[in-house]
Amino acid sequence: MRIEDIDWTTWQPQRRATLLFVVRDGQVLLIHKKRGLGAGKVNGPGGHLQDGETPLAGAVREVEEELGIMPLGIEPCGELRFQFTDGLALLVYVFRARDCQGEPRESDEATPFWAPLDEIPFDRMWADDPLWFPLMLRGEPFEGRFAFDGDRLLDFELVRAQSA
Repeated sequence: MRIEDIDWTTWQPQRRATLLFVVRDGQVLLIHKKRGLGAGKVNGPGGHLQDGETPLAGAVREVEEELGIMPLGIEPCGELRFQFTDGLALLVYVFRARDCQGEPRESDEATPFWAPLDEIPFDRMWADDPLWFPLMLRGEPFEGRFAFDGDRLLDFELVRAQSA
């Protein structure tokens, strides 16, 4: 499956989700994901939106549920559209926070850890992360489209957006 094989003008996500990265003091807050899509990988806290929930509200709720912290100074960074060969269509809203209130704690969903910005473990993350993560860290808005077969990246298109 290639990006041009997908009719993005009529594409509709089956699920909408969020990712929120706290970036402070030269580090980014990441998690070892314990369950769900991407279990075993390193990612940011986040998850599926509930019915009627805005992306921002969902991002804050997920961070509170997974890590027991309140993100501060949140800004939208980008949108990622994923089409999987098994039919899953996923839209992810990416946010960045400048700080958080409280200390991150482990939950049944995630084990948190701070990674220095020059030591991000991309080898343990989704294959698309090295493509858009630098834009998020720099605060540059982006939009991405990705085709996956399981956790194997088949094709992508990534552009800087006017605003996230």
